[in-house]
Amino acid sequence: MAMASSTLSTESPPFNPRPMTMGIQSPAQNRSMSRSTSPLSNVSAAEGNSNAIAKHTFQYKGETLEIRNVWAENVEEEMAKIRELIETHPYVAMDTEFPGVVARPVSETYSPDFHYKSLKVNVDLLKIIQLGLSFADENGNFAKGCPCWQFNFKFNLNDDMFAQDSIDLLVSSGISFDDHATRGIDPLHFGELLMVSGLVLDHRVRWVSFHSGYDYGYLLKLLTAQELPNDEKGFFDTLKLYFPTIYDIKYMTSLCDGHFGGLQKLADALSCQRIGVEHQAGSDSLLTMTTYFALARAKFTNGEVIDDSKYKNELYGYGTNHTVRKGNAHAQMHLSHSSSALSVGNSD
Repeated sequence: MAMASSTLSTESPPFNPRPMTMGIQSPAQNRSMSRSTSPLSNVSAAEGNSNAIAKHTFQYKGETLEIRNVWAENVEEEMAKIRELIETHPYVAMDTEFPGVVARPVSETYSPDFHYKSLKVNVDLLKIIQLGLSFADENGNFAKGCPCWQFNFKFNLNDDMFAQDSIDLLVSSGISFDDHATRGIDPLHFGELLMVSGLVLDHRVRWVSFHSGYDYGYLLKLLTAQELPNDEKGFFDTLKLYFPTIYDIKYMTSLCDGHFGGLQKLADALSCQRIGVEHQAGSDSLLTMTTYFALARAKFTNGEVIDDSKYKNELYGYGTNHTVRKGNAHAQMHLSHSSSALSVGNSD
């Protein structure tokens, strides 16, 4: 990927580019780093929800459920447990936390592949921060005890690129970036463990998510240790290989009347209880699972059986389905809701 004329967009929020040298930092870099050490990290609510704690337990439908935090020191042990669990609980709800959107491709905003190019350039530039995985059986029952793992990856606010508003939100939600810098999981090692986990390359495993183009982009980056494919077709071919069966709840809602907005709004409408704190990947993945089954039972049943034929293997906003908008107005709206900062060109 070649860098085009990299310019800051006038409407962009502050972001932290990776330092080019290890020498004395410029005043601009010092200002950026001072913003990174957010005062929100001292908020007691954030400390109580900190992902530095080994586990969080909650009462849910009369049972005690656990969200378990995974760091470099216990990632192999916890992935071994998941390899056993997937045999009986093949529904995997997924959510990621990543450092925002900092770049936009140098291309016409009304080009058919603009949204994918925007996804690609950001995933290629940035690092995943957190991955939440929750497990349920075919009836939507969570695994007993610990149905949710929260994987925390190596990320350093002094070295890695991010959008400041995204970092502030994560800090206020309890993300401990000091721990991410010192004991975060190596993405390459995690990719190796994920490859042999039984979670991928198997059509029997159902991956559940919400509006998840970027989420799958980061997962493919973990699995392949490469930049994303140059075009959308290559992306979907790779996605189909590693994740043969996916369900995107946002796409499901596009087939229903009266369901709009984000995951929390939909969950509230379906009376789904949140477990844990919003904007941490573990809690969001648990809510994704309960929301999926509630929506599928309410709108997508054939008799008593959930019929996935109308929404299986579709991603909201990508591919060739009806949610893809090709017009310039829609592309401009997409940019206005993004934290775009750099203009970056592709080499293809």
